[in-house]
Amino acid sequence: MLFNPKKLKFVTQRLFQDISVLKKNETYIWIHCSSVGEINLIDALVKKLKNTFNQNILITVFTDTGYETAINKYFKDEKISILKFPLDDIFILKKIFNYINVSKIILIETEIWPNLINLGSKHSKIFIVNGRISNKSFPRYKKISWILSPLFSKITGFFMQSQEDKDRIILLGANENKVFITGNLKFDISFEAFSCEEISNLKKFIKFNKRKIFVAGSTREGEEAILVDVFKNLKNTLLVIVPRHLERIEEVENLLKSSNLTYQKLTDLELNPSLENFQVLIVDKMGVLRKFYSIADIVFVGGTLVNIGGHSLLEPLFYGKPPIFGPYLQNVKDISKEILKLNLGYKINNKNDFLNTIKLLETTPVSKNKIKEFFKDNQNATEKTIKFMEDK
Repeated sequence: MLFNPKKLKFVTQRLFQDISVLKKNETYIWIHCSSVGEINLIDALVKKLKNTFNQNILITVFTDTGYETAINKYFKDEKISILKFPLDDIFILKKIFNYINVSKIILIETEIWPNLINLGSKHSKIFIVNGRISNKSFPRYKKISWILSPLFSKITGFFMQSQEDKDRIILLGANENKVFITGNLKFDISFEAFSCEEISNLKKFIKFNKRKIFVAGSTREGEEAILVDVFKNLKNTLLVIVPRHLERIEEVENLLKSSNLTYQKLTDLELNPSLENFQVLIVDKMGVLRKFYSIADIVFVGGTLVNIGGHSLLEPLFYGKPPIFGPYLQNVKDISKEILKLNLGYKINNKNDFLNTIKLLETTPVSKNKIKEFFKDNQNATEKTIKFMEDK
């Protein structure tokens, strides 16, 4: 850390932050999230918690991008305060617990921090919400189940996404009487609706010129090369690459240069809207992926062709776009199974699969009504979560 300025900044920002943004001696529900995905996930939960319990909300976030997303989303709400997670440092945690009254701690998905749980259990009830144990993390957790079991005894309730997640958390030491299946909060996300005019304007702005729009969302290292290979086999198509991490933009640019493809970055296009004659658009800003999904003809969801485990398959689906994704689905295993079972999306393993799926989508589009029914059938995870909390 001492020899890495970036890491040093990351740590010091969390260990030496000002907690006076909190209202001294007032009561808070503390929600802890890992990153952007979890911040977007908790929209409906935050609203419901405020309406049900009428308390302030403290949201802590591990990553910088997640923190920025939370600030942008909630800065106007006087009942919500945002902090960067203080890296489980017991001194800062004690400082926060002495500064405010915490009635509930909500850990989103699998944010298991020993000091937060041990100290927090002396002050409040603790819940794991939207809990999941991935195929990748389960063997690791089993090796330290002797550490997890005492921690789990201090948690009031485990609200898991699926039966498999429930079984796994019990095997790791959770009391089965405290474990419930509430479904996935992702189905309760409030997705923005874009008007026909907004969609038309964005298409014109990116100079689609009646080309098909191929959006690759949340791409990871190793995936863009595959996407470029697929793209070179498509006619009359504009490729839109939305990398998961903005620090990889230069890497993507170098790939496109070496592939002899012309490209523009979205921020450059915004500065100079007259730019045209490009084959690829790189989206180099946060918070616009959903809007690009809404204009897409073909959608690929990243983190699935490399061993990351996948990003949200529901986002493109909400806009009526069946997602194409690779075989690495441990982060979205239940949703991907359901999507495949209902033929609302397509799993591919290689370039030929990808090209055949694109042809299939052209000839056999997925029913928009079927997609709407899918969302309707899976909602209310937030309602179930709040009800269990009230009972505790």
